Amino acid sequence: MTDSLFHTRTIVGQASGPHLLLLGGVHGDEFEPMAALRLLLRQVGSRTLRGRLTMVPVVNEAAFARGTRTAEDGLDLARTFPGRPDGSITQRVAHAAAELIRSADFLIDLHTGGTVYKSLPFAGHVVHADPAVLNVQRQMARAFNLPIIWGGDPRLQGRSLSVARDASVPAIYAEYHGAATCSRAGVEAYTAGCLNVMACLGMIDRASPECRVECVVEDNRPEAGHMQMCNPAPMAGFFEPAVELGDRVRPEDVLGTVTDALGEQVVAVRARQQGLVLVLRTFPRVNEGDMLAVILETDPWQGARP
Repeated sequence: MTDSLFHTRTIVGQASGPHLLLLGGVHGDEFEPMAALRLLLRQVGSRTLRGRLTMVPVVNEAAFARGTRTAEDGLDLARTFPGRPDGSITQRVAHAAAELIRSADFLIDLHTGGTVYKSLPFAGHVVHADPAVLNVQRQMARAFNLPIIWGGDPRLQGRSLSVARDASVPAIYAEYHGAATCSRAGVEAYTAGCLNVMACLGMIDRASPECRVECVVEDNRPEAGHMQMCNPAPMAGFFEPAVELGDRVRPEDVLGTVTDALGEQVVAVRARQQGLVLVLRTFPRVNEGDMLAVILETDPWQGARP
């Protein structure tokens, strides 16, 4: 089927089962999810499927057409849900996608760092107030089988997961690399992760892979998981990181510097948390307030396995 705002494909199995919705391209510059869902379209057949699988490889087609994170209205789709049917292009897309989310039994929303950031591979969810929904989300995140699982603040608004939260639809999201690439490893991990979750939900038969989960963090403090607020640029200029993905840092460790055009003003950006460098900006040009790095605060929960 073709929606007026984005293209949707649905595979209906010959046996009964749940309805799983897979979203890619919520941001127009995040390419591994798009490729992974196209690959899944060729791999999943109705004969082997129990239930219904709906895939939207590129939710934000207007942004993808521009090769940028956002469409021409400049709104971040991942902060615009549930949108409105009579609004700007991003608001209309959010409204249509929100209707899809409410119609599903489960949701997986795939992301990357886009053209500006790179991320360690992780699966995330909100720490849902309903223990039954939270338990299913934990199972889905573990089945997705990326090295890190991050449960965050359930009160965050504007996201696909906040629509799912309000509809009691168990949902996870994932992040994998970025930096303006489409890595084969990311595509393969996302394809395998979706198939693993489908098996976990009883939709297909698939052997359980060796567990790759190394770290599980659940943090329901206000704004936990709101990455755009983390370690902002103190001024506009040129960002040079002093750390790598996966480095462990402590408060006041230097994450990098922001320099003016002539190099006459150099401001060090220091870590605000203790933990793991989970996301790092790779595009050097920054505006004041741009997020430069996300630190996953692992130490207080080290070894925790919710």
